[in-house]
Amino acid sequence: MNIVVLDGYTLNPGDITWDGIERLGNLTVYDRTPGDKIVERIGSAEVVFTNKAPILKETFEQCPNIKFVGVLATGYNVVDVVAAKEKGISVTNIPTYGTDAVGQFVIGLLLEICHHIAHHDKAVHDGRWENNNDWCFWDYPLIELAGKTMGIIGFGRIGQTTGRIAKALGMKVIVFDEYPKDACKELAEYVSLDTLFSESDVIALHCPLFPSTEGIINRDNISKMKDGVIILNNLRGPLIVEQDLADALNSGKVYAAGVDVVSTEPIKGDNPLLTAKNCIITPHISWAPKESRQRLMNIAVDNLDAFIKGEPKNVVNK
Repeated sequence: MNIVVLDGYTLNPGDITWDGIERLGNLTVYDRTPGDKIVERIGSAEVVFTNKAPILKETFEQCPNIKFVGVLATGYNVVDVVAAKEKGISVTNIPTYGTDAVGQFVIGLLLEICHHIAHHDKAVHDGRWENNNDWCFWDYPLIELAGKTMGIIGFGRIGQTTGRIAKALGMKVIVFDEYPKDACKELAEYVSLDTLFSESDVIALHCPLFPSTEGIINRDNISKMKDGVIILNNLRGPLIVEQDLADALNSGKVYAAGVDVVSTEPIKGDNPLLTAKNCIITPHISWAPKESRQRLMNIAVDNLDAFIKGEPKNVVNK
């Protein structure tokens, strides 16, 4: 069985191994594959793994040997799953591999906003403490989180992880979710979306990207929020109308934002968040600790092994 990985570098830049997949067939790994090389590189392969390289209806038509597509991520919109189903091709994804990492990272963004640790570290290394008249200094307001309210939009696994950490910091946790879970009511209080907007000191986005949630952070909803609210997003960039958020940051309505995702990735130079006040932007790395990537790899191996054995799992186009 011939197996092709179209864009393996972000999953494995060299610190983990492809051995598990290699044991299942004749493996070829490409770090990156431009769009005009996808069909050529798949060739006669029966198994294709992709992260962001698109697998379209035309791809299936030109690569008729494909039997299995493994998406090396949770989101699978890069694959035409309808066309795959019509041709009897299984498409799998990788659920739940990064829950702890992503929950940890959103709190990391929040703590950086509250203390600007990197900024003050640089200030010390630049000699400002050595030459300061006082025994300490700070360039930004320092924020204590205990007693403040964390509002979480979307309360699945990652949202619950974030909620547990926020609660451990002494925060009140309120959440909005279309499908409240009785088991979570001890961790957080379910409220309406408008209540969440009006009562939260910090808002974290942990909802899927659906038509109903696209642009959920927009001018109208920001107007419902407290002055000085903090907004966090390390799930999906299009959840935010970026110009609206930038305007709110520049006016001071929103005190700060921390985002690990943007609407177009890699980020474009004209993204309004790049020049907005008090906006921390990281390059989509919440998911990327080695431990998380190793779990992703392990699940990818299990998905293919299960398919070969005739017991497919994590199939998204049944």
